[in-house]
Amino acid sequence: MPTRAIPNPAQMADEAEKERAQLESEAREIDILIKQTTGEIDKLQQRQTEVAARLRQLDANLEAYSREDIKSAYLNSQDAQLRLFMMRGQLEQLQNKQRVMQRYRGQLDRVGTMARQLAEASSSVLLSGNAPRGIDQQSIIQIVEAQELERQHLSRQMHDGPAQSLTNLILQAEIVERLFDTDPAKAHAELSNLKAAANSTFQRIRDFIFDLRPMMLDDLGLIPTLKRYGQTFESKHHISTHLTTQGETALPAHLEVALFRSVQELMNNVARHAHASHVQVALELQHDRAVVTVEDDGSGFDVESVLAAAHQRGSSGLANLEKRIQMLRGRIQFQSGTGRGTKVRVELPLA
Repeated sequence: MPTRAIPNPAQMADEAEKERAQLESEAREIDILIKQTTGEIDKLQQRQTEVAARLRQLDANLEAYSREDIKSAYLNSQDAQLRLFMMRGQLEQLQNKQRVMQRYRGQLDRVGTMARQLAEASSSVLLSGNAPRGIDQQSIIQIVEAQELERQHLSRQMHDGPAQSLTNLILQAEIVERLFDTDPAKAHAELSNLKAAANSTFQRIRDFIFDLRPMMLDDLGLIPTLKRYGQTFESKHHISTHLTTQGETALPAHLEVALFRSVQELMNNVARHAHASHVQVALELQHDRAVVTVEDDGSGFDVESVLAAAHQRGSSGLANLEKRIQMLRGRIQFQSGTGRGTKVRVELPLA
Protein backbone atom coordinates (compact mmCIF):
# COMPACT_ATOMS: atom_id res chain seq x y z
CA MET A 1 0.00 0.00 0.00
CA PRO A 2 1.55 3.37 -0.99
CA THR A 3 2.59 5.75 1.75
CA ARG A 4 0.98 9.17 1.62
CA ALA A 5 3.12 12.22 2.37
CA ILE A 6 2.13 13.96 5.60
CA PRO A 7 1.10 17.59 5.00
CA ASN A 8 3.24 20.31 6.51
CA PRO A 9 1.33 21.89 9.46
CA ALA A 10 2.21 25.41 8.32
CA GLN A 11 0.88 24.62 4.85
CA MET A 12 -2.31 23.24 6.39
CA ALA A 13 -2.76 26.46 8.36
CA ASP A 14 -2.25 28.48 5.17
CA GLU A 15 -4.79 26.34 3.31
CA ALA A 16 -7.31 26.82 6.12
CA GLU A 17 -6.74 30.58 5.95
CA LYS A 18 -7.24 30.60 2.16
CA GLU A 19 -10.40 28.54 2.52
CA ARG A 20 -11.68 30.94 5.16
CA ALA A 21 -10.99 33.93 2.87
CA GLN A 22 -12.95 32.22 0.09
CA LEU A 23 -15.74 31.50 2.55
CA GLU A 24 -15.81 35.15 3.61
CA SER A 25 -16.21 36.17 -0.04
CA GLU A 26 -19.08 33.73 -0.51
CA ALA A 27 -20.65 34.91 2.75
CA ARG A 28 -20.64 38.51 1.52
CA GLU A 29 -22.38 37.38 -1.66
CA ILE A 30 -24.99 35.55 0.41
CA ASP A 31 -25.55 38.69 2.51
CA ILE A 32 -26.15 40.71 -0.65
CA LEU A 33 -28.56 38.09 -2.01
CA ILE A 34 -30.46 38.02 1.28
CA LYS A 35 -30.87 41.81 1.20
CA GLN A 36 -31.98 41.72 -2.43
CA THR A 37 -34.42 38.88 -1.80
CA THR A 38 -35.85 40.61 1.27
CA GLY A 39 -36.40 43.76 -0.78
CA GLU A 40 -38.08 41.75 -3.54
CA ILE A 41 -40.35 40.07 -0.99
CA ASP A 42 -41.40 43.48 0.33
CA LYS A 43 -42.30 44.55 -3.22
CA LEU A 44 -44.20 41.32 -3.87
CA GLN A 45 -46.13 41.68 -0.61
CA GLN A 46 -47.14 45.18 -1.67
CA ARG A 47 -48.17 43.88 -5.08
CA GLN A 48 -50.19 41.06 -3.50
CA THR A 49 -51.98 43.61 -1.31
CA GLU A 50 -52.85 45.66 -4.37
CA VAL A 51 -54.02 42.60 -6.31
CA ALA A 52 -56.14 41.45 -3.36
CA ALA A 53 -57.75 44.89 -3.20
CA ARG A 54 -58.47 44.67 -6.93
CA LEU A 55 -60.12 41.26 -6.46
CA ARG A 56 -62.32 42.58 -3.66
CA GLN A 57 -63.35 45.43 -5.94
CA LEU A 58 -64.26 42.95 -8.68
CA ASP A 59 -66.16 40.65 -6.33
CA ALA A 60 -68.21 43.57 -5.06
CA ASN A 61 -69.38 44.55 -8.56
CA LEU A 62 -68.83 41.64 -10.96
CA GLU A 63 -71.41 42.81 -13.52
CA ALA A 64 -69.42 46.00 -14.14
CA TYR A 65 -66.38 44.12 -15.44
CA SER A 66 -65.77 41.99 -18.49
CA ARG A 67 -64.91 38.33 -18.36
CA GLU A 68 -61.39 39.11 -19.56
CA ASP A 69 -60.89 41.66 -16.76
CA ILE A 70 -62.01 39.15 -14.14
CA LYS A 71 -59.85 36.38 -15.62
CA SER A 72 -56.83 38.67 -15.78
CA ALA A 73 -57.29 39.76 -12.17
CA TYR A 74 -57.42 36.17 -10.89
CA LEU A 75 -54.39 35.15 -12.94
CA ASN A 76 -52.50 38.15 -11.56
CA SER A 77 -53.48 37.09 -8.05
CA GLN A 78 -52.23 33.53 -8.59
CA ASP A 79 -49.02 34.81 -10.14
CA ALA A 80 -48.40 37.18 -7.22
CA GLN A 81 -49.00 34.40 -4.69
CA LEU A 82 -46.70 31.97 -6.49
CA ARG A 83 -43.88 34.50 -6.88
CA LEU A 84 -44.12 35.49 -3.22
CA PHE A 85 -44.14 31.83 -2.16
CA MET A 86 -41.05 31.05 -4.24
CA MET A 87 -39.16 34.14 -3.06
CA ARG A 88 -39.88 33.27 0.58
CA GLY A 89 -38.55 29.79 -0.08
CA GLN A 90 -35.43 31.27 -1.68
CA LEU A 91 -34.92 33.52 1.35
CA GLU A 92 -35.25 30.54 3.69
CA GLN A 93 -32.63 28.63 1.67
CA LEU A 94 -30.23 31.58 1.71
CA GLN A 95 -30.62 32.09 5.46
CA ASN A 96 -29.99 28.41 6.16
CA LYS A 97 -26.95 28.45 3.87
CA GLN A 98 -25.72 31.50 5.78
CA ARG A 99 -26.02 29.60 9.09
CA VAL A 100 -24.18 26.57 7.67
CA MET A 101 -21.37 28.80 6.39
CA GLN A 102 -21.04 30.47 9.78
CA ARG A 103 -20.61 27.08 11.46
CA TYR A 104 -18.12 25.98 8.80
CA ARG A 105 -16.18 29.20 9.35
CA GLY A 106 -15.88 28.31 13.03
CA GLN A 107 -14.60 24.85 12.10
CA LEU A 108 -11.99 26.36 9.78
CA ASP A 109 -10.86 28.69 12.55
CA ARG A 110 -10.38 25.72 14.88
CA VAL A 111 -8.50 23.72 12.25
CA GLY A 112 -6.26 26.69 11.46
CA THR A 113 -5.54 27.26 15.14
CA MET A 114 -4.71 23.60 15.72
CA ALA A 115 -2.47 23.49 12.63
CA ARG A 116 -0.57 26.58 13.80
CA GLN A 117 -0.17 25.05 17.26
CA LEU A 118 1.17 21.89 15.66
CA ALA A 119 3.58 23.91 13.49
CA GLU A 120 4.87 25.73 16.57
CA ALA A 121 5.17 22.47 18.48
CA SER A 122 7.05 20.87 15.58
CA SER A 123 9.49 23.80 15.51
CA SER A 124 9.98 23.38 19.24
CA VAL A 125 10.82 19.71 18.74
CA LEU A 126 13.46 20.56 16.17
CA LEU A 127 15.08 23.00 18.59
CA SER A 128 14.76 21.11 21.86
CA GLY A 129 14.06 17.48 21.01
CA ASN A 130 10.93 17.49 23.19
CA ALA A 131 7.76 15.81 21.88
CA PRO A 132 4.76 18.07 21.22
CA ARG A 133 1.96 17.94 23.75
CA GLY A 134 -1.79 18.20 23.48
CA ILE A 135 -2.27 17.70 19.76
CA ASP A 136 -0.79 15.36 17.17
CA GLN A 137 -0.47 15.74 13.45
CA GLN A 138 -2.50 12.64 12.65
CA SER A 139 -5.50 14.18 14.44
CA ILE A 140 -5.29 17.23 12.19
CA ILE A 141 -5.14 15.01 9.11
CA GLN A 142 -8.20 13.07 10.28
CA ILE A 143 -10.15 16.28 10.88
CA VAL A 144 -9.35 17.63 7.42
CA GLU A 145 -10.17 14.30 5.75
CA ALA A 146 -13.44 13.99 7.67
CA GLN A 147 -14.47 17.50 6.61
CA GLU A 148 -13.69 16.76 2.97
CA LEU A 149 -15.69 13.53 3.07
CA GLU A 150 -18.65 15.38 4.56
CA ARG A 151 -18.44 18.02 1.82
CA GLN A 152 -18.41 15.34 -0.88
CA HIS A 153 -21.42 13.67 0.73
CA LEU A 154 -23.24 17.01 0.93
CA SER A 155 -22.48 17.74 -2.73
CA ARG A 156 -23.97 14.42 -3.82
CA GLN A 157 -27.07 14.98 -1.69
CA MET A 158 -27.57 18.48 -3.09
CA HIS A 159 -27.21 17.29 -6.69
CA ASP A 160 -29.55 14.32 -6.36
CA GLY A 161 -32.12 16.05 -4.14
CA PRO A 162 -32.93 19.77 -3.89
CA ALA A 163 -30.96 20.83 -6.98
CA GLN A 164 -32.80 18.37 -9.22
CA SER A 165 -36.17 19.26 -7.70
CA LEU A 166 -35.60 22.98 -8.21
CA THR A 167 -34.56 22.38 -11.83
CA ASN A 168 -37.83 20.54 -12.45
CA LEU A 169 -39.71 23.36 -10.74
CA ILE A 170 -38.17 25.95 -13.06
CA LEU A 171 -39.08 23.87 -16.12
CA GLN A 172 -42.68 23.58 -14.93
CA ALA A 173 -42.84 27.34 -14.37
CA GLU A 174 -41.64 27.95 -17.93
CA ILE A 175 -44.32 25.62 -19.29
CA VAL A 176 -47.02 27.44 -17.33
CA GLU A 177 -45.73 30.78 -18.59
CA ARG A 178 -46.04 29.66 -22.22
CA LEU A 179 -49.51 28.20 -21.65
CA PHE A 180 -50.87 31.53 -20.38
CA ASP A 181 -50.70 32.83 -23.97
CA THR A 182 -52.12 29.76 -25.74
CA ASP A 183 -54.39 27.88 -23.31
CA PRO A 184 -55.29 29.80 -20.11
CA ALA A 185 -57.54 27.01 -18.82
CA LYS A 186 -54.75 24.44 -19.05
CA ALA A 187 -52.34 26.99 -17.61
CA HIS A 188 -54.59 27.30 -14.57
CA ALA A 189 -54.52 23.52 -14.06
CA GLU A 190 -50.76 23.42 -14.53
CA LEU A 191 -50.39 26.27 -12.05
CA SER A 192 -52.10 24.13 -9.41
CA ASN A 193 -49.68 21.31 -10.20
CA LEU A 194 -46.80 23.77 -9.96
CA LYS A 195 -47.92 24.90 -6.51
CA ALA A 196 -48.10 21.28 -5.35
CA ALA A 197 -44.63 20.62 -6.76
CA ALA A 198 -43.29 23.76 -5.06
CA ASN A 199 -44.74 22.64 -1.73
CA SER A 200 -43.19 19.21 -2.14
CA THR A 201 -39.82 20.67 -3.14
CA PHE A 202 -39.63 23.05 -0.21
CA GLN A 203 -40.58 20.26 2.17
CA ARG A 204 -37.72 18.19 0.76
CA ILE A 205 -35.41 21.16 1.22
CA ARG A 206 -36.51 21.52 4.84
CA ASP A 207 -35.87 17.81 5.38
CA PHE A 208 -32.45 18.22 3.76
CA ILE A 209 -31.64 21.17 6.02
CA PHE A 210 -32.76 19.18 9.07
CA ASP A 211 -30.49 16.31 8.03
CA LEU A 212 -27.65 18.75 7.43
CA ARG A 213 -27.95 20.42 10.82
CA PRO A 214 -31.22 20.35 12.79
CA MET A 215 -31.75 23.70 14.51
CA MET A 216 -33.56 21.78 17.28
CA LEU A 217 -30.22 20.37 18.36
CA ASP A 218 -29.02 23.86 19.29
CA ASP A 219 -32.36 25.05 20.69
CA LEU A 220 -33.76 22.02 22.54
CA GLY A 221 -30.96 19.48 22.79
CA LEU A 222 -30.33 15.88 21.78
CA ILE A 223 -33.35 13.99 23.14
CA PRO A 224 -36.11 16.17 21.57
CA THR A 225 -34.18 16.14 18.29
CA LEU A 226 -33.94 12.34 18.31
CA LYS A 227 -37.68 12.11 19.03
CA ARG A 228 -38.47 14.38 16.09
CA TYR A 229 -36.09 12.47 13.84
CA GLY A 230 -37.63 9.14 14.86
CA GLN A 231 -41.13 10.40 14.04
CA THR A 232 -40.01 11.70 10.65
CA PHE A 233 -38.13 8.47 9.92
CA GLU A 234 -41.17 6.34 10.75
CA SER A 235 -43.47 8.45 8.59
CA LYS A 236 -41.07 8.54 5.64
CA HIS A 237 -39.94 4.91 5.58
CA HIS A 238 -42.94 3.17 7.20
CA ILE A 239 -40.66 1.45 9.71
CA SER A 240 -41.92 1.33 13.29
CA THR A 241 -39.49 3.38 15.41
CA HIS A 242 -39.18 3.43 19.19
CA LEU A 243 -36.85 5.62 21.28
CA THR A 244 -35.97 5.09 24.93
CA THR A 245 -33.74 7.35 27.03
CA GLN A 246 -32.11 6.97 30.41
CA GLY A 247 -30.25 9.62 32.39
CA GLU A 248 -30.18 13.40 32.18
CA THR A 249 -26.45 14.17 32.07
CA ALA A 250 -25.75 17.41 30.20
CA LEU A 251 -23.60 16.83 27.13
CA PRO A 252 -21.13 19.13 25.36
CA ALA A 253 -22.45 20.37 22.02
CA HIS A 254 -19.92 18.40 19.96
CA LEU A 255 -20.96 15.13 21.63
CA GLU A 256 -24.65 15.84 21.01
CA VAL A 257 -23.82 16.33 17.33
CA ALA A 258 -21.72 13.15 17.23
CA LEU A 259 -24.45 11.04 18.85
CA PHE A 260 -27.16 12.45 16.60
CA ARG A 261 -25.04 11.84 13.48
CA SER A 262 -24.38 8.29 14.63
CA VAL A 263 -28.09 7.55 15.03
CA GLN A 264 -28.83 9.28 11.72
CA GLU A 265 -26.25 7.25 9.79
CA LEU A 266 -27.26 3.95 11.36
CA MET A 267 -30.98 4.52 10.77
CA ASN A 268 -30.29 5.54 7.17
CA ASN A 269 -28.55 2.19 6.75
CA VAL A 270 -31.61 0.47 8.20
CA ALA A 271 -33.85 2.24 5.67
CA ARG A 272 -31.56 1.50 2.71
CA HIS A 273 -30.43 -2.05 3.38
CA ALA A 274 -32.09 -3.82 6.30
CA HIS A 275 -35.65 -4.49 5.01
CA ALA A 276 -36.71 -4.04 8.63
CA SER A 277 -40.19 -3.51 10.07
CA HIS A 278 -39.02 -2.14 13.43
CA VAL A 279 -36.03 -0.21 14.77
CA GLN A 280 -35.25 0.44 18.43
CA VAL A 281 -33.05 3.36 19.52
CA ALA A 282 -31.80 3.51 23.11
CA LEU A 283 -29.84 6.43 24.58
CA GLU A 284 -28.15 6.05 27.96
CA LEU A 285 -26.44 9.04 29.56
CA GLN A 286 -24.09 8.03 32.37
CA HIS A 287 -21.85 10.24 34.49
CA ASP A 288 -18.74 9.37 32.48
CA ARG A 289 -20.05 8.19 29.11
CA ALA A 290 -22.90 8.30 26.63
CA VAL A 291 -24.13 5.13 24.98
CA VAL A 292 -26.52 4.87 22.06
CA THR A 293 -27.79 1.59 20.61
CA VAL A 294 -29.64 1.13 17.32
CA GLU A 295 -31.24 -2.29 16.80
CA ASP A 296 -33.42 -3.51 13.94
CA ASP A 297 -35.23 -6.72 13.00
CA GLY A 298 -34.04 -6.68 9.40
CA SER A 299 -32.11 -9.05 7.18
CA GLY A 300 -28.74 -8.51 8.87
CA PHE A 301 -25.33 -8.82 7.23
CA ASP A 302 -21.90 -10.39 7.56
CA VAL A 303 -20.14 -7.84 9.75
CA GLU A 304 -16.56 -8.69 8.79
CA SER A 305 -17.06 -8.56 5.01
CA VAL A 306 -19.27 -5.45 5.01
CA LEU A 307 -16.89 -3.46 7.22
CA ALA A 308 -13.90 -4.58 5.15
CA ALA A 309 -15.64 -3.34 2.00
CA ALA A 310 -16.55 -0.06 3.73
CA HIS A 311 -12.94 0.55 4.75
CA GLN A 312 -11.73 -0.25 1.25
CA ARG A 313 -14.12 2.30 -0.28
CA GLY A 314 -13.13 4.85 2.36
CA SER A 315 -16.01 7.23 1.59
CA SER A 316 -18.87 5.04 2.83
CA GLY A 317 -21.12 6.07 5.69
CA LEU A 318 -19.97 3.32 8.05
CA ALA A 319 -16.29 4.09 7.43
CA ASN A 320 -16.88 7.79 8.10
CA LEU A 321 -18.86 6.95 11.22
CA GLU A 322 -16.05 4.79 12.59
CA LYS A 323 -13.54 7.59 11.94
CA ARG A 324 -15.65 10.13 13.82
CA ILE A 325 -16.13 7.82 16.78
CA GLN A 326 -12.40 7.02 16.95
CA MET A 327 -11.47 10.71 16.83
CA LEU A 328 -13.65 11.23 19.91
CA ARG A 329 -11.91 8.30 21.68
CA GLY A 330 -15.11 6.29 21.50
CA ARG A 331 -16.00 2.74 20.50
CA ILE A 332 -18.47 1.25 18.04
CA GLN A 333 -19.55 -2.40 18.05
CA PHE A 334 -21.58 -4.29 15.42
CA GLN A 335 -23.60 -7.42 16.13
CA SER A 336 -25.31 -8.95 13.12
CA GLY A 337 -25.67 -11.97 10.92
CA THR A 338 -27.64 -12.94 7.86
CA GLY A 339 -31.32 -13.17 8.82
CA ARG A 340 -30.70 -12.10 12.44
CA GLY A 341 -31.14 -8.34 12.35
CA THR A 342 -28.49 -5.86 13.44
CA LYS A 343 -27.49 -4.19 16.70
CA VAL A 344 -24.93 -1.36 16.77
CA ARG A 345 -23.59 0.13 19.99
CA VAL A 346 -21.79 3.49 20.07
CA GLU A 347 -20.02 4.58 23.26
CA LEU A 348 -18.44 8.01 23.77
CA PRO A 349 -16.53 9.16 26.86
CA LEU A 350 -17.69 12.42 28.46
CA ALA A 351 -14.24 13.40 29.68
